[in-house]
Amino acid sequence: MPTTTTVDSIDAKILSALTEEPRATVIALADKTGLSRNTVQARLGKLEKQGVLQSFERRIDPGALGYPLTAFILTSVTQRKLTRIADALDDVPEVVEVHGLSGATDLLVHVVARDADDLYRIAGRILDIDGVEQTTTSLVMRKLVDYRVTQLLTSLANPS
Repeated sequence: MPTTTTVDSIDAKILSALTEEPRATVIALADKTGLSRNTVQARLGKLEKQGVLQSFERRIDPGALGYPLTAFILTSVTQRKLTRIADALDDVPEVVEVHGLSGATDLLVHVVARDADDLYRIAGRILDIDGVEQTTTSLVMRKLVDYRVTQLLTSLANPS
């Protein structure tokens, strides 16, 4: 679930500096932003507690773990079984994220696989979940724009 927390310009400066140097210490972030160490430490703690700072896992390339294929599985489900379906998807290690959608399909399931046969197995496992009615698998051929928020942070940190 997305956070409902609003990041202010001070938070945005800290997050921008952290985006530029993810391994930066609190002292380095304070130097970069011109804020006190205590302010940076308190703000980072607040942002982490509020769910603004997401998991480190997001930065690990699944290809380096032996899962070079990425696919999205559009999934239609029986709505009243959605909680059980989500729990079952959570048990599939190759499922890296799931989004509930409005529109023609119910779920967007992001998966990784070792090869085409492995993707076939994973898609079959998802289709076998009680309450999953239909799936359509699309293989990612190339990532054209990587996940990013730097431009959003810049506009918040430096309002016109």
